[in-house]
Parts: sequence; C-alpha cells; structure tokens
Amino acid sequence: MSPSIVTRQRLSEVRYEIRGELARRARELEAQGRQLIKLNIGNPGAFGFRAPEHLQQAIADNIGRSDPYGHQQGLPEAREAIAAQQRARGARNASADRVFIGNGVSELIDMSLRALLNPGDEVLLPSPDYPLWTAATLLNDGVAEHYPCEAANGFLPDPAQIESQITQRTRALVLINPNNPTGAVYPRELLEQLVAVAARHRLLLMVDEIYDSIVYDDGTNQSRSFQPLAALAGDLPCLTFGGLSKVHRACGYRVGWVSLSGDVARTREYHHALDLLGALRLCANVPGQWAIPAALEGEDTITPLCQPGGRLHAARQAVIDACASSRWLNLSKPDGALYAFPGVDKTLLSGFDDHTFALDVLENADVLIVPGNSFNVSYRNHFRVTLLPEPVQITDVFQRIEQRLDALAERSASHRHVA
Repeated sequence: MSPSIVTRQRLSEVRYEIRGELARRARELEAQGRQLIKLNIGNPGAFGFRAPEHLQQAIADNIGRSDPYGHQQGLPEAREAIAAQQRARGARNASADRVFIGNGVSELIDMSLRALLNPGDEVLLPSPDYPLWTAATLLNDGVAEHYPCEAANGFLPDPAQIESQITQRTRALVLINPNNPTGAVYPRELLEQLVAVAARHRLLLMVDEIYDSIVYDDGTNQSRSFQPLAALAGDLPCLTFGGLSKVHRACGYRVGWVSLSGDVARTREYHHALDLLGALRLCANVPGQWAIPAALEGEDTITPLCQPGGRLHAARQAVIDACASSRWLNLSKPDGALYAFPGVDKTLLSGFDDHTFALDVLENADVLIVPGNSFNVSYRNHFRVTLLPEPVQITDVFQRIEQRLDALAERSASHRHVA
C-alpha cells in the first residue's frame, strides 16, 4: 500500500467548524431523509432572501461584456463606485486605483495578509473572531495574537489590553465591525482609541466591514450606529473590506472588495504587493462586478429589514426573547450583523461543552448550530446562530435547544446522584 500524501502541518491549527465536522454529519443525516434547520452559515439565499432586482438587472445588462479577463484590480466602473462610497464616508485618499475587487472578501483577506506578513510576524485578532482571519494569518506563516472581547463588556475590545499585547513583531490590528459572531457594533469613541493605539505602534489597520449597513434600530436612544473606521484613521494606513454578500444578500456572486486608505507614500510598496498578488490570480469574477455600482448607488434595501417591522429585526427579537425566557441561556444583545452568540450559564450546567452540545442538538433536535470554540475563544459555553430564518422558526429552534439543555441537566443530575 502506497504511503498517504502528507499535508501541510499548519492546517492542524486551523478551525472552521462553520463548514466542518458538524456540517459533514448534517449532510449524512439529510441523506437519510432527516429535515434539518441549518443555522450554521449566514447565507441569505438559503432562507428565501434574494439579491435586489437592480443588481440582477445590472448583471443581465452587461453579461455580453463579461467574457474577457478584467483588470487585476477589478472593473474601473466598480472600483470608482467603491472609492466614491469610501470618500463619502470620510476615507482619506480613497481612490479607484487603491481598490481591489476579489472573489468574495475571503480571497482578499488571504491576499492582504500574504502581501504583509513575513514568517513570525504577528497580527492582533479579536477573540471571538471570524475564523478565516486566524486561518489566513496562520497559513501565511504569521502568528495570531488574539485579544479578548468579553461578554461582560458586550463583546467590545479593551484598547489597553490590545496595547499590552503589542510586540516588535506586531504588524496589524484587525477589527470586525459590526461583529461576526457576536453582533457587537463598536462605538465611535472606542474606534478612536483603537486608531490611537495603531498610530502609536505604526500598525496597519484591517477592518472587516462586510456587515456595515446591518445595524438594528430598537427605536430607542440606545441604538448604535455604524461608524466607518477609515474616516477616523486619517493618514494611518487602513484596509476596509466590504462586499455584496450580506448587505445585498448576494453571497453566490462572490463579490468583495478592499479599499486602501491613508498616506499614499507610506502605503506605496504595500499597494504594489497587492497588485502583484491580484495579477497572479488574473482577475475576480467579472459578471458579478457589474452589480457593484448598482448596489452602492441604488436603493437602500437593507435598512427596512433592520428596522421595527422588518424581518431581520423580528428574527433578532425572537432570539432575544427566547434567551430571556430560557432557564439556561444568557445573551449579549446583537446590535448588528446577522448572528447571535448565546452563552450557557455554567453555574447551572458546570459540565457543559459547546461541541458536544452542538452534536447533541444536531442528532436529537435536527438543528445545526456552530460551537463557540470555533471562533478562537478559550471558553466552551457559547454557540452561534444566524438571524436569517423566519422569526417563528427561530422560536421553534430555541424551544428545541431548551429541551436539549433540560435533558442535559437531567443527565447531569442523574450522574451526580449515582456518584
């Protein structure tokens, strides 16, 4: 028997349970005829959402022009629309020639870190994070330094804690705002403090703003608003990531972008590195790029979904209500994005393990959730769900989750009694 192919060792450090072991088990159960509710991925099209018609029409109108390779940075019209949005938001020196379009933000995260890191360079990443950020850091031979965003602080980072983790090898500070997986939306004052930290230590700011317009209106003065980071960064080099997947419900288009702002002279070499890597992959998917100007210049179709009476707003409220009425769950209310990150009270269920519970919920309640440890946290008492289902389905899901938590508590009590 011939030896197995040896794979890259660093892959053993990568977590991506969003599409990992539990998702594979879910496919097996579906093949057996089980009907599952899959809350593991923020995939609007899987829950009945459609990309707005004016985006679809823009692609249809230009499909005949989409056969050739495009420019490695993206279609000029699309890049100009992105740059115009960034300038309108206050990004200094944003321009079309400093915008790169990719096959989703995922490709651009990898590309931007590859252009930056030498072996052993460090990147400051939130914990919890969207795990692609950690994976891309590791697979580009960097060191992922996670700074804690604690539930007790609304999952907001502590600038002093971040600054204490900076070393001579630290190259970049990554922010995800609005946040995946927690739904936290960072206030302006906090962002200003984080910019000051980056400026003191000459760090590249990298901000994932793919959920930029998904902010929930509670109808109260406590509602958070989204603050773009580049406007606060000024001349400090800043990469702003965005795309069509979430705000415009067009995941399958695979259209993302990154805009480089800040001092031109200081970022020139890095810009050339991004251009080289963009050229090596030839270009991004061309048809989807025609939808970018339509998306950024056309009707706002996401805000009504996030306001009272909107479907996403109602789904979020269903999660809030379910956790409030639960015996076992607590929740830091999500102010933005498409997720909630409930925690289980370990003073009541001391032996709780998020992965074991996620498998139990899948096998016995036909619901697929993502265990919290998948998001590079040290604790194991959280899980993530998407807010995309209809509110009535979310209520049903949390009833099933509560039943499984009740069953877990009964088993724990029984074991203690036997012992």
